Amino acid sequence: MRFLVDECTGPAVAQWLRERQHEVFSVYEEARGMDDEEIIQKAFAESRILITNDKGFGEKVYRDRWPHKGVILLRLDDERTENKIEAVQRLLAGYADRLHDQFVVATETTVRFARQ
Repeated sequence: MRFLVDECTGPAVAQWLRERQHEVFSVYEEARGMDDEEIIQKAFAESRILITNDKGFGEKVYRDRWPHKGVILLRLDDERTENKIEAVQRLLAGYADRLHDQFVVATETTVRFARQ
């Protein structure tokens, strides 16, 4: 799968995905300071699923109607790297075939596919 990992999500998540043979663009590693509009446009143009902790992307998708190829919003109480990786791992194990073109909110215990 193709992912764009937001700067706030961090390089360890990007590296974990690469180790599992996914194609990853990491904002933290490759384009620090990239603004949200550029991030979502790049993800859309390159058919990448955006992984972020920034709930502002929800507004961009729903209020501003920005197109996307999939957004995974991690809403974790504990944002340590290990927890981010665990959440992504659970998503890929249980929902990989449903992530494209979806806005997904993942917590430590739940996965919710938002209506669009």
